[in-house]
Amino acid sequence: MPVTQLHGWGAQRRVECDERQPETASEVARAVSTDGTVGRGLGRSYGDQALNEHRRVITMTRLDRYLSFDEGTGLLRCEAGVSLGQIIRDFGPRGSFPAITPGTKFVTVGGCIANDVHGKAHHAQGTFVTCVESMQLLVADGRVVTASRSENSELFWATFGGVGLTGMVLEATLRLRKIETTYFRQRAIPTKDLSHTLEVLEEYDSKSPYSVATLNSVATGARLGEGVVNVGDHAYLDELPAKLKKHPLKLVGDSPLVVPFDLPELTLNPLTIRVVNQVITAMMKSKGEFTLYEEFFYPLDMINDWYRGYGKRGFIQYQFVVPYAAGADTVRSLMNTMMTSGQLPFLNILKRMGDANEAHLSFPMKGYTFAIDFPVRDGLVELTRELDARVADAGGRIYLGKDSFLEAAMLRRMYPRVGEWLEVKKKWDPESVFSSDLGRRLELSR
Repeated sequence: MPVTQLHGWGAQRRVECDERQPETASEVARAVSTDGTVGRGLGRSYGDQALNEHRRVITMTRLDRYLSFDEGTGLLRCEAGVSLGQIIRDFGPRGSFPAITPGTKFVTVGGCIANDVHGKAHHAQGTFVTCVESMQLLVADGRVVTASRSENSELFWATFGGVGLTGMVLEATLRLRKIETTYFRQRAIPTKDLSHTLEVLEEYDSKSPYSVATLNSVATGARLGEGVVNVGDHAYLDELPAKLKKHPLKLVGDSPLVVPFDLPELTLNPLTIRVVNQVITAMMKSKGEFTLYEEFFYPLDMINDWYRGYGKRGFIQYQFVVPYAAGADTVRSLMNTMMTSGQLPFLNILKRMGDANEAHLSFPMKGYTFAIDFPVRDGLVELTRELDARVADAGGRIYLGKDSFLEAAMLRRMYPRVGEWLEVKKKWDPESVFSSDLGRRLELSR
C-alpha cells in the first residue's frame, strides 16, 4: 500500500493514509475501497474531515475541468476538483465570480459542497448550496447518480455539510455571480466593545450583504469584543475612480510570501500576539473605499502555508453559532472564557448569520457566529469540551468543517437531525464505504 502522510489545515494530526490521485471519473470509481474511502480537495478543512488513517483517501484535484458554461445564465458545469481560485482566474475577466465564497479561494467545489461553506454574506445570501443546481455523485454501489432539489433530494441535502460521507462528488452545476468589476466598495467601522460591535453588525445587516468583525484577541474586561467591523458590496463600474476604471476586472497574481517551515512554538506568545493583533487592527482600519477581491475576501491567502506559523503542534479553529435568543450575554460569556483561559487565542472573527437551510448537518443558523484560532497547547481539549457543552446549552452548535475535538454525544445535542442524516447514509451507503477519521470519531461512519 502506498503511504502518504496527510494532515488538515490545522496540522494538529498527521496520519498515514493510502492516497490516490485519479484524473477521471472512471479512475475515481476504481480507486474507491470498501475498507473505507474519503474524498479530499486542497486540504483546507482544519481537522480530520479528509483524513482516513491507514485507509483510502482520494484526492480530487486532478479532476479540474470545465464541462460547460452558459454566459447568459451564469451556469457553470465543472468537475469537483475545480477550485474557486481557478474559477476567479478564468471567469473573473469575463465578468463572473463565485456566488458564495468562504475566507479562502484555495478550496475545491467538492470541498465547498462537503462543508456547505459560507462567507461574510450568510445573513443575505446563505451557504454554498444556494448557488448549486445539481451534482453528479458516485455512490457506494458504484452508480453515478444525479442529486438535486428535485431528484434524489434527500441525498442532495445530506451531501451538503455531510463532510464527504455520502459519496464522491464528481461534478457540479453551479451559478456564478455577474459582476462589473473585481473591486469592492467597503467601509471600516472601529468599535469599542462587544455591545458596540454587535450594534454595528445589526445596523448594517440590511444595508450591506457583506459584513464581518475582526476583534482584538487580547482585549478583556470592559474592552472585550472591541475591534473593526468591515462592510461592503461588489463595486459597479460607474462607481470606480478613473484610475481603477482602466482595469475594472483586474486579477491578483500568486503571492510570493510563504511560511517555509514550522515556526518554533515560542514564536507565538502573549507579546507577539499583541504585536500582530495591533498590525491586523491597523490594516483593517486603514482600508480604502475600494479594494480588490483578494484583500476583501482572502487576506490570509496572501501568505502561503500560513498554518506553519503555529508551530509543529498545529492549531485548531473553533467556530460556534448560538441563536439570537441566547443573546449577547452568551457570546460575551463564551468569549470571556476563551480570552482568560490561559490559552493563546488569535484571529477572532464575529458575524451574524441568517436562517438555516434544509441540509441535515449544515452549520449556519440564525444567530451570532464566532471563530477563533488556538495554537495547540496542554489543556486545549479540556477547554473545548467546556465550550461545547455551553454552546449546546445555548441551543447552538459548532462547525463540523473546522472541528477537531467534538464528541459523538455532543454532536447529537447540537445537530438534532443527525438521526435523519444517518438514515440517508444507511440507504445510500449501508456498508459505510465512505468513512473518515472524523466520521468514526463522531459515529457517522465505521
